[in-house]
Amino acid sequence: MDHFQQLMVTWGIGLAVGFAICIPVGPINASIVKEGARRGFFWALMIGLGATVMEIIYCAMAFASFAAFFTSPNIVAVMELGSFCLMFFLGLKYLLTPGVPKEPHSAEIVQEKLHPHSAFMIGFVRTMGNLGILPFWIAIAVFFMSRGYVKPTLESKTFFIMGVTLGVTLWFVLLAYVVGQLRKKLTEKTLIVTIRVSGAMMLIWAGFIAVKIVSLLAKKGVGG
Repeated sequence: MDHFQQLMVTWGIGLAVGFAICIPVGPINASIVKEGARRGFFWALMIGLGATVMEIIYCAMAFASFAAFFTSPNIVAVMELGSFCLMFFLGLKYLLTPGVPKEPHSAEIVQEKLHPHSAFMIGFVRTMGNLGILPFWIAIAVFFMSRGYVKPTLESKTFFIMGVTLGVTLWFVLLAYVVGQLRKKLTEKTLIVTIRVSGAMMLIWAGFIAVKIVSLLAKKGVGG
């Protein structure tokens, strides 16, 4: 596989990740559904685009800030464990959720301070105020960089982030379109089922990370 093909694979992985991480019905998706049902496609779309911009900022921060850590196997192991804990917690939380998640308290504080009025700024500010997003992207950075899917180079990380940008954008465009078409036919029960399916997917991801951690521990045990 030549250099360009590797970059395109990295871009494709970013595209898939960007689309997949948006599927769990959190506060932003719930806002798009509720506001879209009331105001239509364009308003829902602009909330999604505002959220996309802030999501990509968090993604870039995660990959830019923690790239140097991946040179140490011990640090990678610790971050792998952190990734497992985060994915397991989120998966269990979504799987057992009794209802649609509300805005995090931090997001409410930021929104009260900035008073966003446009749909774009509502999506941007609500995402910015969700302090759990950055650790989530750090977990993703650990997962893909420690396995070599994203190289510790500016070019590779840029292609991954470009893929993520397209994936996130595609999800929000699709969601806004569906909401615009169905309007008030989307029920809370449907959203809860989607959340629980997303939780199961996260638990499966946590399982993959756990297998990796056990494998690393077993190799160290054999080496010792």
